[in-house]
Amino acid sequence: MWSSSSKSGGGGNSGARPPHDITSKEGLRQLYNSKVVHAEQLKRPLGNSSTMVGPLYHTGVRATLEDGRKVLIHKGGGYGVSSETVVTDAKHMGGRWVPQGRGHEVKGATVSDFVKAGGPNYSRSSDNCQHGAARMMDLSEGQHPIQRLMNMPKK
Repeated sequence: MWSSSSKSGGGGNSGARPPHDITSKEGLRQLYNSKVVHAEQLKRPLGNSSTMVGPLYHTGVRATLEDGRKVLIHKGGGYGVSSETVVTDAKHMGGRWVPQGRGHEVKGATVSDFVKAGGPNYSRSSDNCQHGAARMMDLSEGQHPIQRLMNMPKK
């Protein structure tokens, strides 16, 4: 799903379909097949808050595509239609997002791969934005999530 989130960086659409920058199936296909060359995990305060408290924050991955475009890939309850992991043009992110760790080069992954790693379903306790972003960063580092859990070296 390609959505243009509000400037506040909020999500959820209360059942209404969100506005889109890409309006054709061909445009979506091209976006999802775009190669990601750089990934960086970002975080922002929850909801309309201006501060982050401990582990209570929203997170996602800003991906730079081969053609130089930047997109935010993140998940949340009610964010998408067929998947709760959505792709948003980075120009719609707003100013509350800050880097969480260092970004790095990505080889061989597409936007579609990142969306799949984020996961289609949302659960506040077991498959939220932080879980999805961690899987996307594992993918971008060429590491399988099981390797991370077992502290195994990367391939």
